[in-house]
Amino acid sequence: MNTHTNPSQIPQAGVVVIGGGTAGWTIIETLRKLDATLDITLITADSGDRYIKPQLSAAFSQNKTAATLINKTAESLAATLNITLLAHTVVTSIDSHAQTITSNHGMIGYHRLILATGAVPVLPANLPCEHTWQINHIDDFDKLQRKLATKPNQHIAIIGAGMIGVELAEDLSRAGHRITLIGRDQLPLLGVLPPIAATRLHTALTDIGICYLGDTHIQSIHPNQGQYQLSHANGELLVDEVITSTGLMLDKTLAASAGIDHSQHGIIVNPTTLQSSNPAIYAIGDCISIYGKPCRFVAVLREQASAIAHHILGLDHTGYQHKPPMIRLKNKAITVSITGEPTPQAWHIDNDDESLLLLSQRIDDTITAKIELKAPSK
Repeated sequence: MNTHTNPSQIPQAGVVVIGGGTAGWTIIETLRKLDATLDITLITADSGDRYIKPQLSAAFSQNKTAATLINKTAESLAATLNITLLAHTVVTSIDSHAQTITSNHGMIGYHRLILATGAVPVLPANLPCEHTWQINHIDDFDKLQRKLATKPNQHIAIIGAGMIGVELAEDLSRAGHRITLIGRDQLPLLGVLPPIAATRLHTALTDIGICYLGDTHIQSIHPNQGQYQLSHANGELLVDEVITSTGLMLDKTLAASAGIDHSQHGIIVNPTTLQSSNPAIYAIGDCISIYGKPCRFVAVLREQASAIAHHILGLDHTGYQHKPPMIRLKNKAITVSITGEPTPQAWHIDNDDESLLLLSQRIDDTITAKIELKAPSK
């Protein structure tokens, strides 16, 4: 393994991966399994230490810290995989014609480039980042976890009642905090879930003490004597901490500088090879868009990595075949799982009793999507 602080000291690399998260390490591992001598360089803006990102929304109640969430350090992984690691290196632009990357530490060339840069939080202007937390990285989790460890029983507002917001609400509630979950819809996860399912989720959350403030748009946040005052159309709310979970989007900086096709959902890739509009540049994970939709699923990363690695190395492969995996919320108050590709069409109720709600959508006699909400065992 080589560790450099100055990319300009490195000769043109064979394959360069930008992004040291799960997607980046997955493609590196896959390439190395197929080619023991391939020149691979990883550029990451942080340390690159490996952790499982979905665990962040369920770690507070388990008394986890950033240190205990890290599985392996980047340096140990780089040594094992025999790659060049450029940690704490921020890429500022990509010249796709010259096939060079410019960073805060210099320039490096590439033969093939793989973008594994993830997605960034969507933060409306009325929710300034200096007053809110976004749990999208282990460093964000670390700062909030350290603060809450010294201040138990805090009143925390979570703005955004999507999947991550719902998971964080329960996790922080079980960690001993008072939670107000704020959403624009009447019910949490409405839109992802039909009303009958969202109602059951709402009941499960309120039963464990979470307050859901629906049909609510936060207009402003202001510091107030060590707390934060949230203003909305129906009044005001005073809390100790504010977490925003208002969605993710692509940071377009690198895609724009490289001149590759992209949208707010991600870098537009070939659905089989995961090449961008520039054939020397590939993308994987949260930063890609397939068929006009974001593809933010950890479960499909190995399949994506296999397709990219085989294509780069010129090995036979059927290519990536995208199928949305099962989505399972990490909530314990009620188990929620979604399979298939739900559409706005009506749902068929297959089971509706106190312990289990089972819904399905069908085309002819074929089930195309399922939703299951299961109460915990008593």
